[in-house]
Amino acid sequence: MIDRRQLLQRLAIAAPSVLGVGAVLPALADEARAARLIAATVCQLTPETTEGPFYFDPRLMRADIREGRPGYPLALRLQVVDAACRPIEGARIDIWHCDAQGNYSGYAGQEQGDQRGETFLRGTQMTNQAGRAAFRTIWPGWYRGRTAHVHFKVLLGERDLLTGQIFFPDRFSRAVFDQLPDYARDSTRGRIFNDRDGIARRAGQGAYAEVTQVEGGFDAAMVIGLSDDRAALL
Repeated sequence: MIDRRQLLQRLAIAAPSVLGVGAVLPALADEARAARLIAATVCQLTPETTEGPFYFDPRLMRADIREGRPGYPLALRLQVVDAACRPIEGARIDIWHCDAQGNYSGYAGQEQGDQRGETFLRGTQMTNQAGRAAFRTIWPGWYRGRTAHVHFKVLLGERDLLTGQIFFPDRFSRAVFDQLPDYARDSTRGRIFNDRDGIARRAGQGAYAEVTQVEGGFDAAMVIGLSDDRAALL
């Protein structure tokens, strides 16, 4: 039997620290540090992607969205900026994603039955003066035909400024899915990764978080860049 400490050690070996997708020019990394951005994808507009069928607003202003759901710990840090990389304060960020077994809260017909009335892995935060918001969650699982991802919305009141999805490097997802029992499934039929997910391919590099292995879990950071016309509504 392998205890949790050994599993974490194996994951640390299998999934060493990397930046999201593609090389990042040193000049961009320097600019990100100078501007105090949390990720090096500076001045890159975040692509709009499909909302999907599982959004609802449980009106839960909270940073920890786990509700005891099992899974590998993930600290998700987001920062909202305009096209000139200026942080935007007071934006509302909603996130939601499936659990380790591919279930979304609040809906029937899930992998493990009816999840209506549940609110796990959903939450809202407001960005601070630096445009930042952070969530404590778990690494998202997978369901048929979709790679691991987290949904998000940036809103002003009830106005949806940007709806998108956050993707992660495959090497981390593979390590989690293959080695942690919380993610074990009777069959991996229908499991795909980024290169076969049409939404991830269309979204491109601007939708990928930078992921780092930290003690006891993963840290993921992404800068959400709003176009000038969207940022002007804030």
